[in-house]
Amino acid sequence: MNYEQLITESALADERFIIMTAENRALIRNIPNNPALANRFVDTGITEQTMIGMAAGLALRGRIPVVHALAAFLTMRAFEFIRTDVGIANLPVKLTGFIPGLLSDGNGPTHQAIEDVSIMRGIPGMQVFAPSDEEDMLLMLPAIWKSNYPAYTRANLIKPLYQHDKNFVIGKAEVVAEPSTVTFLVYGMLFNQVLQAKEILEAHGHSVGLVNMRSLKPVDEQIIIDAAKQSELVVIVEDHFKIGGLYSIVAEVLLKHQLTANVHSISLQHKWFKAARLSEVLEHEDFTPKKIAAQTILALESTSKVKI
Repeated sequence: MNYEQLITESALADERFIIMTAENRALIRNIPNNPALANRFVDTGITEQTMIGMAAGLALRGRIPVVHALAAFLTMRAFEFIRTDVGIANLPVKLTGFIPGLLSDGNGPTHQAIEDVSIMRGIPGMQVFAPSDEEDMLLMLPAIWKSNYPAYTRANLIKPLYQHDKNFVIGKAEVVAEPSTVTFLVYGMLFNQVLQAKEILEAHGHSVGLVNMRSLKPVDEQIIIDAAKQSELVVIVEDHFKIGGLYSIVAEVLLKHQLTANVHSISLQHKWFKAARLSEVLEHEDFTPKKIAAQTILALESTSKVKI
């Protein structure tokens, strides 16, 4: 099953579903050709703000609008509409952001959604999700779409390298390997890179934990606490600015519980990434498995680990 098949199945089973797009049909290309769904498909054109306003109105009438647009334009161009029309009213509009983070590989800064987690989680009531691959996304979406809250999901069509836990629960992380000497906290498409980095580190004798932080808001506070208490080093890996993403989430959780931990951030820090093919972006921005493993070893050996 793929995304289009899942949303088709869901919409046929529940007439409240309205499928919307701002002229971005990559995930839903064949929906308009389905006679049973043609009257529940709306393409507003390149008008993300209009789409969100319409979705809010439909949600007020008891519908479940699932909207699609490029992640950068959905979260930034339409931000005020999401905040005001959807967030303040706490309407169950489901936002699907296409090519978020490094998945916009060949696009320049204007098309890079690498602050999306930060701005979406800043809206009261908004839930935020970042599946690690296509399989993970398909496992998560039924629960996300059934939630009574507004939600933003980073769409991800990366092929899986890991068989995920099918029992997805909003607010719970997927523990691939229990917290250990080194524990990775990661979300989105970089999960595959970290999974391979874990194997490299284990081959060098390190004990490595790995957590798929696929639910970023609400977040699994307990696994963050466990990692902080049980690990010599917590490594946060994300294709997002260092500010506002998982690094900030972890800092907030540790401060809330009056804890400290040795933490290393592998992120885009404070810069946009250089546009290129995805493999080249991963290499240039130090997100390959080998480079993640090397950075982790240096951080583990360092006597000046960052504490938050």
